[in-house]
Amino acid sequence: MKPDILEKIQQETDGWPYLLELPQELYGLTFGKLYREVGDTFELFSYTNEEKHLGVVAYYHQETKEYKLKIRRGLTEFCLMQFITASFAEYEKYLKQYLESAVHDLAVYNPDTISYVTRALNITQWDYRDILPQELEGFELFINPTQMVRVLNGSYIVFDYSDFSIESNFIIYYNEFRSEFFGEARIKNIPEMNYTFDSKNLEELEVKLKDHMLDRLREIRQRAVGTGV
Repeated sequence: MKPDILEKIQQETDGWPYLLELPQELYGLTFGKLYREVGDTFELFSYTNEEKHLGVVAYYHQETKEYKLKIRRGLTEFCLMQFITASFAEYEKYLKQYLESAVHDLAVYNPDTISYVTRALNITQWDYRDILPQELEGFELFINPTQMVRVLNGSYIVFDYSDFSIESNFIIYYNEFRSEFFGEARIKNIPEMNYTFDSKNLEELEVKLKDHMLDRLREIRQRAVGTGV
């Protein structure tokens, strides 16, 4: 980080009394005070459960000059919009209002995070078990359709096959604004889109999963453990 920005953040957050108010554990995630530079960010504190691959991180982002809160669920990371602000005082206010519920919704499935429009599609009632076994090609079903996860821009993770040992996964999303399913992979934690699985409904998606998912998982693994991506 730039020295002047780092100095500003350190002055604003030095001796932050709010950290003393935070519980050491929330919904199975453990508190950690960080106060460290990571790239162009300054991380303040976190709640994590590494065994379950879950975490939240409060930090300052030099590029946007804003305080933010980042969610980590498996290999997927994104910022929650309600915490983003350039004001440290506002940031503390938002943390006091929303942090506990954010950690709760990360650790405990909350169906209320699914919009009425998406809930009406009954994706969580999809009989997926013949298509999506718990383990496939060395990937574990980390997120299944009964507990689909809201992320950003109207998208939901429908399911996530992950192999954390090779930092790689395969995800099917549903986007309610486009009314469309689509696929994305991470290969050694580098995201890669793939249009093979684009579908307008579950029936179409099922056909494409049966025809192409095994090959896609094998390709992801081969590239992740090979000489590069």
